Amino acid sequence: MGDAALAQAGGPGTVEVHGHSRLQHHFDTLGQQKSAATLGMWVFIAQEVMFFGGMFCAYMVYRIWYYDGYVAGSRELDLVLGTVNTIVLIASSLTVALAVNAASEGRRQATVILLGLTLVLGLAFLGIKYVEYASKFELHHAHHAAANVRLFPMAGFFHVDGELAPVGNQMRMFMLLYFALTGMHAIHMIIGVGLLLVIMWMAHKGAFSPQWFTPVEMFGLYWHFVDIIWIFLFPLLYLVNRHH
Repeated sequence: MGDAALAQAGGPGTVEVHGHSRLQHHFDTLGQQKSAATLGMWVFIAQEVMFFGGMFCAYMVYRIWYYDGYVAGSRELDLVLGTVNTIVLIASSLTVALAVNAASEGRRQATVILLGLTLVLGLAFLGIKYVEYASKFELHHAHHAAANVRLFPMAGFFHVDGELAPVGNQMRMFMLLYFALTGMHAIHMIIGVGLLLVIMWMAHKGAFSPQWFTPVEMFGLYWHFVDIIWIFLFPLLYLVNRHH
């Protein structure tokens, strides 16, 4: 690794870069500036973990109380679409990691291409989630015998009958938490897509170099966090207790 890249890392014994055009006035070196940005991002991620942690706790409590309804609700989710979305997000984590590496080496075109691939995968995830949401709004004949299911949990939309009727209220609670958890995750994805467009534009303009690529790296941390949240959501919603 060259001296400039070492200065970006800010490790002991490295050459510090002064007077860089991206160095803010209240920092002495790019290494110090990056350390502050990294700390800020990890503090943000920590509070996001606490936010999602509360929602996960609510899910677990109601899962214990309403076991039968959670099993029935989980079976109404599309396992194929959920699996595909999991693969898509894991692939996007790979492309964003490669983009950070490319930015650190000053490979401008590779950085733009890899960020573009991340954008495509992120939009693919949101598109698949839209298809999955749409199926919950529509009245359809489920795989249960004589069971009509409309699973958006708000008043006037939610409707189950047939063999699902006895656990209808329990299913409503499952679907409320399903939409709350996946909806909040989708909002984070949409925010990430917006940030990604800005960083792609900066990369296209040649803003990043081995001396300064902090925005790409901080975005990578955010994107990995959003992906990890889905890694927890997928088994909890789609796999756990799917069958009695």
